[in-house]
Order: sequence, then C-alpha cells, then structure tokens
Amino acid sequence: MRFRHLISILLPLLILLVTFSCKKKTEDYISEPLSDYMPLQVGKYIIYRMDSTVFTNLSTTIEIHKYQVKHEVDAAITDNLGRPSYRVITYIRDSAGTNAWVPNGSYFITPLANQVEVIENNLRYIKMHAPIKPDFNWKGNKYFPDDSYDALCHFNSFDAVWQESDYFYDGDVATSETIEGQTYNNVLTVQEEDITDNTPIYASRIYGVEKYAKEIGLVYRENILWEYQPPGSLPVGTYCGFGIKIWMIDHN
Repeated sequence: MRFRHLISILLPLLILLVTFSCKKKTEDYISEPLSDYMPLQVGKYIIYRMDSTVFTNLSTTIEIHKYQVKHEVDAAITDNLGRPSYRVITYIRDSAGTNAWVPNGSYFITPLANQVEVIENNLRYIKMHAPIKPDFNWKGNKYFPDDSYDALCHFNSFDAVWQESDYFYDGDVATSETIEGQTYNNVLTVQEEDITDNTPIYASRIYGVEKYAKEIGLVYRENILWEYQPPGSLPVGTYCGFGIKIWMIDHN
C-alpha cells in the first residue's frame, strides 16, 4: 500500500517535470540571426546570371532572355516608416558580360529584429522571419494590396490566395547544396507559394523559392507567375505574366 501511495505522489510530479522540461526546451530555442544570411553593408554586391521568361508575338510565344544582373548596396537610408534601411541599385548587361553595366532600377531592404522586409516594384515582402528552424512559416505577402499584379495580368485563380501565401524554411536549415555547379555551405531555403492550375481550357502557375548562403546572401531565386487563356480573338492561346530565375556567379 505504501508503494502504491508513493507512486500516486511521484507520478504527477514526474509528469509535471517532463512537461516543464519540454516547454523550457521550446522556449529556449535559439535562432541564428537573420543577418547571417543577408549581410548588408554599403558597397556589397552580388552578380547573378538571369533567365527571364517573357511572352512575345502577341503573347503567344514563350521566350527565355538571358542576362547578367548586379545587385549593389548603394546607401544606408531611412524608410518611409522611419526605420534604418538599405537602398540596393540593380544593373544589367548581356549574359556573356562583354558590355558595360546599365542601371536597371532599385529596391529597399529593411532588416528588423525578427524579420527582413524588401520593397520592390512597390510591393512589400517579408523575405525572412525569425526563428530560423525547419518548417517555420509566415505570411510573406501579407502587406500586398488587393490585385497586386492586376495591371500585368488578371491572375484569376490567385487573387484570393496571393496575400495569404505561406513562406517557410524548407527541409533542414543551413545544409550544403550545389546550385548551378557551385557548392555552398550553410544554405537556407525559403519556399514560397507553389500552385498549379491545369484545366482543359485554362492553365496557370505560381511558384517561388529563394536560397541564401550564410555570410554571402541570396544565391538563388526563382519566381514564376503566369496564366494561359485559350484561343479567343486569336486562333491560338495567349499567356500573360513572367518568370525569373537567377543564380550567383560572383560577389565581393
């Protein structure tokens, strides 16, 4: 009887101890800083090869145009919310790198304590979010306006889900990976939306992924956003949208 009485006292204490221990381990999870995967300082640059998918011949033909692009941190600034940010200038040239760089636009990066925001083409993304751990997810497009790409394409199938897109850290974080023949250590993969609609008369695709190498920054990015409409006023179907794939070929 004494043994049973002792068990009845110790068992709840043991359960409480295990529960507290598990909870403490969860709360004590220490994430790597986001700045490890997006180092920012004035003068830093990365050069990429870029494949750009465009639709030509009255939007009936798919073509891939090839370039080199350079992203260079131009200045430390303050954004319109009064937060410390960085302005990045982009340049473009032919894929062989034989011509001079030509300015091609700019965007802004705002590193915060628990997330990194990027404003590009008047769209505000949350590119990374703490903590960095497998399968952690967040709403990367939650600041997007309604019908954010409507001027480019109607994207009928995605209007309702685009702002609710889940970004997440895919697979084991900080693993070695070979990208376009170049091997990197400590690669962080951010998986974005991945939707395919392929009905008999209509098709569309939305896909996004970004890969960051520790102490380097963005080394790979792919974004696809297009829809296909069946023949109507034209005897063949038409496309609208775009596709971009970039991978790093040089950096300082």
